[in-house]
Amino acid sequence: MAGAGSFRATIHTDDGSVDTSGFLTAARKAAAGLRGLGVGQGDCVALLLRNDVPFLVATAAAQYLGAYAVPLNWHFKRDELLYVIQDAAPKVLIAHSDLLDVVGPALPPDLAVVEVAVPPALRKAFKIGAEVERHSGTLSWSEWLERQELHNATPPQPPDSVIYTSGTTGRPKGVRRQPPTGEQAVAGERMRAAVFGIGEGDRVLVSAPLYHTAPNYFALRAIRLAEKLVVLPRFDPENFLATIERYRISHVYAVPTMFVRLLALDPQIRSRYDLSSLRFVLHAGGPCPPAVKQGMIAWLGPIINEYYGSTEHGPLTFCTSDEWVAHSGTVGRAAPGVTISIQDDAGHELPAGAAGEIVARNFAHPDFTYHGRPADRAELQRGDLVATGDVGYLDDDGFLHLCDRKRDLVISGGVNIYPAEIEGVLAECPGVADAAVFGIPDTEFGEELVAVVQPRAGHLLDPAAVRTFLARRLAPYKVPRKILARDNLPREESGKIRKRLLRDDYLTATGKAASAVSREAST
Repeated sequence: MAGAGSFRATIHTDDGSVDTSGFLTAARKAAAGLRGLGVGQGDCVALLLRNDVPFLVATAAAQYLGAYAVPLNWHFKRDELLYVIQDAAPKVLIAHSDLLDVVGPALPPDLAVVEVAVPPALRKAFKIGAEVERHSGTLSWSEWLERQELHNATPPQPPDSVIYTSGTTGRPKGVRRQPPTGEQAVAGERMRAAVFGIGEGDRVLVSAPLYHTAPNYFALRAIRLAEKLVVLPRFDPENFLATIERYRISHVYAVPTMFVRLLALDPQIRSRYDLSSLRFVLHAGGPCPPAVKQGMIAWLGPIINEYYGSTEHGPLTFCTSDEWVAHSGTVGRAAPGVTISIQDDAGHELPAGAAGEIVARNFAHPDFTYHGRPADRAELQRGDLVATGDVGYLDDDGFLHLCDRKRDLVISGGVNIYPAEIEGVLAECPGVADAAVFGIPDTEFGEELVAVVQPRAGHLLDPAAVRTFLARRLAPYKVPRKILARDNLPREESGKIRKRLLRDDYLTATGKAASAVSREAST
């Protein structure tokens, strides 16, 4: 990654543009302001912001100080947000006004809060009403920036943001890295150049939420290297195409769900836009159905690239269109600086073609810990490598193929969802004795959630009422689309619910079993 003070791109949003000089000035002023609020090297700055210029400015400002930006998932409900804020213990919270309403007076009393007015395009995109009144005790972002001097100290090597992931536990964990060494900085630049493909003169589009790891990395790399970065408030298929034409976009980041929605557009709408400027489309965030990927390659040509990785590991593999066609279903070969091993449960390395847990290490990335949870991090260590929790195999040419996930993680629309969290909330729902939540294949989102609920004796459960209960406690994407009642849930002798049996029964009953064969093959 280029240094914290190196910025090249003009940033465009639906509310206007900020050139390189304007962005640099805002970032240096914000850094001075954060320092005045007590932020120093190694501290955290929480960002409760949608895709907006202040998100990028605040991230750059934190990096100027050697501090960690902590993007918060703004889909979270109050208790979910408060948990992450309390866990990260930031010195400062920077939040859009309406999102600040969600957490309100429950914030820690010693937390400095900077309030960002919601610009018109975001208000329109998210159907937000008139601006709320200023919250007591908060600082206005624009007024706060205006009165700051410029931060002039030489910036350190910037640390990565602390991204919270729910990949292996019901409660999110913050993935925190040390700043890279000089050797890692060089190796990391080589790896990111190969995977993200962004360089001088490129024009980059990001419409996925910046609180996710991949779009966050993609956008931060763009502001340091590209000519333009266009940030959309949310993904809309036709607007996405119109934006590519308007700005002559060369590089975009996407998740498979976006591909599904783009391909679902009427062919006449798709042909309406000139996409000839596109040279590099990168996707991640979950498995892409083969037919969908084939459709994108047929439409846009062999410019569809993929990487596999995680918040913990960073990018592990990279795959071009031609490689994907030649090695059907692969997610690519190891990226520069990456070692991948397939191991059985005893930790023995397996030969090509044999499925086992994917254990890997991106040596171009500084090692990570889970913020405040070193024991959870230690559980993943496998010698010099780190367990991913995914199951896959390497073919004879070293291309990685994914089969399944060892853990109960569900990925829907590129977002990690952990069923145990939902099951914990269901346990508090009136009339619920027990529940199991699992994922099933979905053509648009990759997977969708199903909850099977066992009612308490004498209770008749209304699925709509259960869904309403969940919606009050959880972000919308965590609320299962289907909620079924069953008098008795199948269990192991230990009492553990046999979730796989429930899932198999559901797939068989709905005729979806055939679409899940590849997922089940290795288990």
